[in-house]
Amino acid sequence: MNVTSVEKKEKSTVELVIEIGAEEFEAAVQKVYLKNRSSISVPGFRKGKAPRKIIENMYGAGVFYEDAINEVYPAAYAQAVAEQKLDEVGYPKMEIVNVGKEGFTFKAVVSVRPEVKLGAYKGLSAPKADVKITDKDIDEELKPFIDRATRLVAVKRKAKKGDTAVIDFEGFMDGKPFEGGKGENYSLELGSGAFVPGFEEQVIGMKTGEEKDLNLTFPEDYVADLAGKDVVFKVKVNEVKEAVKPELDDEFAKDVSEFETLEELKKHLEDKLTSSRTQMAQRDYEEAIIEQLIDKMEAEIPETMIDVQVDRMMDDFANRISAQGMDFNQYLQMMGMNADMMRISARPNAEKQVKVDLALAAVAEAEKIEVTDEEVEAEIARLAEQYKLEVEQVKQAVAGADLKADLKTKKASDFVFANAKVKAKRASTKKAAESEAAAEAKPAAKKTTKKAEASAEEKPAKKPAAKKTSKKTEE
Repeated sequence: MNVTSVEKKEKSTVELVIEIGAEEFEAAVQKVYLKNRSSISVPGFRKGKAPRKIIENMYGAGVFYEDAINEVYPAAYAQAVAEQKLDEVGYPKMEIVNVGKEGFTFKAVVSVRPEVKLGAYKGLSAPKADVKITDKDIDEELKPFIDRATRLVAVKRKAKKGDTAVIDFEGFMDGKPFEGGKGENYSLELGSGAFVPGFEEQVIGMKTGEEKDLNLTFPEDYVADLAGKDVVFKVKVNEVKEAVKPELDDEFAKDVSEFETLEELKKHLEDKLTSSRTQMAQRDYEEAIIEQLIDKMEAEIPETMIDVQVDRMMDDFANRISAQGMDFNQYLQMMGMNADMMRISARPNAEKQVKVDLALAAVAEAEKIEVTDEEVEAEIARLAEQYKLEVEQVKQAVAGADLKADLKTKKASDFVFANAKVKAKRASTKKAAESEAAAEAKPAAKKTTKKAEASAEEKPAKKPAAKKTSKKTEE
């Protein structure tokens, strides 16, 4: 192996021209011949016994060249990268220049770690939410408990909005029943918007035992066979039930939680909400600081470096899906996606992660941040305790060099945050967030991954535009 040319190219790539000599190539061709001869049939010879010259005369002198090249070039490429001391960060692009008895020459375009020019990384500032929990917030947190304790009680009066009507119904178009338009003893919360517009409004006012024909027109954006059509629903009300909410007192708290008093329950919800919002505010603040860090950084990032990060993200996501007992390909089909679509959607996040890693590595270098063996051992012990594993199991599962790099990145990010400051405090209420968003709207807003949405045309006829409602306990 001989590197005959080294040329720096754009976007942090280096082109190597590598020669493989006649002797090395001949050894590879002979190895491939010995490996494959048993599968080659030559008239007049038993399978696997035909001499190499006979096979080459029959199929061409280069019959073994492709396999021989594949046999040689990976090790030759790795050796060339090591000799040139290139910090490879992506997949190489290979091109065969020439091949023959004298050997072969190939080009390899190597993606290398880009030179990073840091901007300011000390004294960065960003706003941070000032967490305040209001009585209204606590009331919102209590709602699920109230819903679970709410009872549905049968009443002998006309149904009104908020009641649940237990109904039989059947839909007809041009006097004929249509598919999916029938139901029996269906519990419909009036005012929920679960059925087509006009259906629930006409059930309001009906009493137990009453029957009625409801004249309706399906929306234009409904399923093709019914969109815009006039239909008649024959409806019978079997029962009207009223939602009876519990008294908010100590007995309620005992029934729905492990707490003895309502105040204790409220205090628990307040503490939980405070912790959650504080963590969220810190995450948002730190993310804003990191955004500034990478915005101020300059680097020519090779595309293949991002490709590698996309692959890591895909593998990680596939492993998490598999851990939940699902096949990754089946999951993609269920979401109306394929691997290529997911790779495209993952690329912006992958690019950002590459930038973050490069910036923090540059900070670590600038500040001469190091990780000791003791710190690595402590992290291994922490992981072992967290995942209930033996220390040796963690060492086998996680490469020491990778762990050291992760710890260095963590120390670099801690350094950046320690040297950052809060620009201004803002209330973490919904109203304040909306006001601030309107006042400080930025064109370069964060992109979110758009997943395939369920088609509106697949809605069943009996539950058009169905919405989730709280499941209440029936009495």
